[in-house]
Amino acid sequence: MSEYQYYEFQAVDRPLDDTDRQALRAISTRARITATSFTNSYEWGDLKGDPADFMKRWFDLHLYLANWGTRRLMIRLPKRLVDQRFMKPLLLGIDWATLQAAGDTLILDIARDEVELDEDWDDGSGWLAALAPLRADLLAGDLRLFYLLWLGAVERDGLGDDEIEPMAGIGPLTGALEAFAEFFGIGPDLVQAAADRPMDMMAGSPAAAGEVIAAMTDHEKTGLLTRLFDGDPHIAEKLRALVRKQLGEQHIGLSNGTRTAGELRSRARAVRLTRDRANAEKAAADRRRQAEEAEKARLARIDAVARRGASVWQEVEAEIERRNAPGYDKAAALLVDLRAIAEAQGTAAEFDRRLHEIRERHARKERFIERLAALP
Repeated sequence: MSEYQYYEFQAVDRPLDDTDRQALRAISTRARITATSFTNSYEWGDLKGDPADFMKRWFDLHLYLANWGTRRLMIRLPKRLVDQRFMKPLLLGIDWATLQAAGDTLILDIARDEVELDEDWDDGSGWLAALAPLRADLLAGDLRLFYLLWLGAVERDGLGDDEIEPMAGIGPLTGALEAFAEFFGIGPDLVQAAADRPMDMMAGSPAAAGEVIAAMTDHEKTGLLTRLFDGDPHIAEKLRALVRKQLGEQHIGLSNGTRTAGELRSRARAVRLTRDRANAEKAAADRRRQAEEAEKARLARIDAVARRGASVWQEVEAEIERRNAPGYDKAAALLVDLRAIAEAQGTAAEFDRRLHEIRERHARKERFIERLAALP
């Protein structure tokens, strides 16, 4: 396969109606289209349409993967549920992500070329499901995704060592954040270094949120409950947005970071050294265990051979007479065991005499003689 491209779109807030699906079917006859998704892959050719237009018209999430290393994730967010004042500053100096207005929504567009690919084949399926929770996290005020964008710039775009992290910490990581870092090839050591420090969410604790909710007017509470009764899918996000507005920056983990890019790079090197040391110790322990198991098996095999007595020499002759590689290998292996038995019993001289006789008797079997010469 010379090239491969995978496109997946997902509608979260509003399912596609018949008109929407017909419009999408006119664009692609091969795509798998449902009430909430559009999925297609291409080995030749390309999508007959602009993914950005798809997002503006129909979808809330988009994932793109190409086997030459290009990857893209787009997330559409309702403007009324997010605060751009917090998001836009986090994108300063990040050239692989943009936040663009599209009507009453915002589209976060993240794209990266030359992502280092795993050796295992990746057809793209499954990634969007793993990354989809990031949208709900952003709507809930969790902006750690932007920290990972900054880490990507630290790793590949050469941000100076004096650059200060955009927020105080990002640990512990969610599965979606870990998937994001993996999808876009952000080094796991650098991610772990950043996650060593937990996100500061103390101001956003349930107790603090409860105080804000308790202070709401009856009119505000009635309005929220009415929207909940009407099935508004964003009622939880709306409530969180109101709480965030009251609590300010501290609620969303934007307390000032103190670590520099240089400190994180240094910590990442320490993480890598610790991991390499642990891996080396584990590999050494595995080798010792395997050696012990092999020795145990060898001793058990030799004991079994010893209990069979003189009949083993007859089996050696029978295997040699098969005149093929498996027979020669089996005969040589039995001779190795017989030598170990002879050394343990003090009869090495008798073993050497019988081995010499075998060598003389089968001198014309060159492949067998080669095996004898290689015996330990």
